[in-house]
Amino acid sequence: MADLGPVVWPPAPMRTERLVLRASEARDRAAFIDLFASSEVRTYLGGPRPREELENAVSKVPGRRPGVFVVDHDEAMIGIVTLDRREAERPGHVRPDAGEAELSYMFLPEACGCGYASEACAAALAWFGDAFPGEPVVLCTQAANERSVRVAAKLGFTEVEQFEEYGAEQWFGVWPSVPPSG
Repeated sequence: MADLGPVVWPPAPMRTERLVLRASEARDRAAFIDLFASSEVRTYLGGPRPREELENAVSKVPGRRPGVFVVDHDEAMIGIVTLDRREAERPGHVRPDAGEAELSYMFLPEACGCGYASEACAAALAWFGDAFPGEPVVLCTQAANERSVRVAAKLGFTEVEQFEEYGAEQWFGVWPSVPPSG
């Protein structure tokens, strides 16, 4: 996240019933490349990136920055959950000063459909709620990505609006529910 203030990063690993959310390690590099090179994972995220480009660009310890949680299942990375600040110039905000925390996630194809996204995102939201009490979190996904819209609803996100961005209709929601700005 752009501004974690007094929050220590990375936090201690967080355990859920089936998962561990933790900071990235060197052993996660191949899974990061698989995530960004996957046409299935990147269907609603601008498409896959060329594997060769990723091999050259991805650092030895990818995703090692505030706001990125690696999601482990059985001691192997299966996805990532991120909390970043939504850029003020992008559409979709619930505060007049913008800069809300934005939740996003990606999971390897073999981890999809198992409820891991909901479980991991709920843990990240709980951490965020403790670290930044009362601060809203937004989530934006293509409206056509029905699975992500269902995950958002399951997590308690409330739809605020839909708008066009990146050539597609976007679903935009907030957690916890706060009135939209302006």
